[in-house]
Amino acid sequence: MNLNLPEKKFNIKKGLDGKHQILDRLRHRFVALTPEEWVRQNFVAFLIEDRGYPAGLMANEVSLIQNGISRRCDTLVADRNGHPFVIVEYKAPSIAITQAVFDQIVRYNMVLQASYLMVSNGLTHYCCRIDYETNSYTFLTEIPGYESL
Repeated sequence: MNLNLPEKKFNIKKGLDGKHQILDRLRHRFVALTPEEWVRQNFVAFLIEDRGYPAGLMANEVSLIQNGISRRCDTLVADRNGHPFVIVEYKAPSIAITQAVFDQIVRYNMVLQASYLMVSNGLTHYCCRIDYETNSYTFLTEIPGYESL
């Protein structure tokens, strides 16, 4: 499926179950190639190859506990000190980016306290900067490079 991201090459294979799998460059293993996973792998490649995000500071499917419930953040980018810096939430291209999607990532951020939140369905991407001093946020016009954050 075509996305609103630069085209990349991926290692895709058929699993023993006959379903397609894609190599996750951050988890270093093959995972089921779902529409959401296709968005994740393309967006991660975009962040690393086009926006200079260090792969060594990134992780997919990061576990966190929120109100006693185990949750998973789609992608977490750390700062150079290892603290949560950017949280990314993905949806399949057929899923609209709604307030409910932002509510989900904001709930994760209550635990992680990242400075930036990104949401993408592969077609539409949003990034906002959180200002904890003023309890406000600002939407950015594009996905920034890592060094400009």
